[in-house]
Amino acid sequence: MDKALFERGLAARTSVLGEDYVNNALRAADDFNREFQELVTEYCWGLCWGDDTLDKKQRSLLNLGMIAALNRMHEWEVHFRGAITNGLTQAELRAILHQITIYCGVPVGVECFRIARKVLAELEA
Repeated sequence: MDKALFERGLAARTSVLGEDYVNNALRAADDFNREFQELVTEYCWGLCWGDDTLDKKQRSLLNLGMIAALNRMHEWEVHFRGAITNGLTQAELRAILHQITIYCGVPVGVECFRIARKVLAELEA
């Protein structure tokens, strides 16, 4: 493991997903999945998110589209929350959801809107 890349990834992951989420994920790691958590932190978050070529909003836009296309709704919800943390407005999020619906299909769009409304309601409460 590249310790510097891991630390950069840990900082990026925490800034987008929140300290509680990241600490819980790392604390829950065991002998079976610890290397996976390290790999995700080092490469997804250190290499990709730690690269300043794209800003956090741009990365959130990309992730929402790609994860929706893969129909991975648990991860989509995590990254929808992260997109809000990264400063995407409700108007921008709605536009992303419209584009997801057109390019990925109405059933995926329905599910993304359902999750988005749930998250937004939780944040307003």
